[in-house]
Amino acid sequence: MRAAHIDRLISFYETMSPETVANLTDVYTADAYFKDPFNEFNGVDKIEEIFRHMYRRMQDPRFVIQGWLGTDHDGFVVWDMHFRSRFMRGDGEQTIHGVSHIRFDASGKVSYHRDYWDTGEELYAKLPLLGWLIRRLRRAMA
Repeated sequence: MRAAHIDRLISFYETMSPETVANLTDVYTADAYFKDPFNEFNGVDKIEEIFRHMYRRMQDPRFVIQGWLGTDHDGFVVWDMHFRSRFMRGDGEQTIHGVSHIRFDASGKVSYHRDYWDTGEELYAKLPLLGWLIRRLRRAMA
């Protein structure tokens, strides 16, 4: 059985919306560390801005949590992020597959969050012009 704070974090992500982003302070410490392929900083206010930016740039973004691997204090969330974007190839839904390394403090709030996902495969290869180049390079390297 998972600890309540892990279930709270998973529930937060699976139900997150533009209206609930402000509730990050319920699951993150004020000085939480965050790193993804594009950002690195400390502070829940900056994490909130990243998610607000996501809702401005993407259509219908949502997270589906595939699982938690780890202890009650340190582990990995396996996730898929589904979204639509006018900048991506095709009109259909896009998916980014990723994993987040999460550490909780003694109160059960996230103090460390590092995302791992392949920007080349999951993002750049799906862009119209850049995607063509990346696919061609992959074929040449294979």
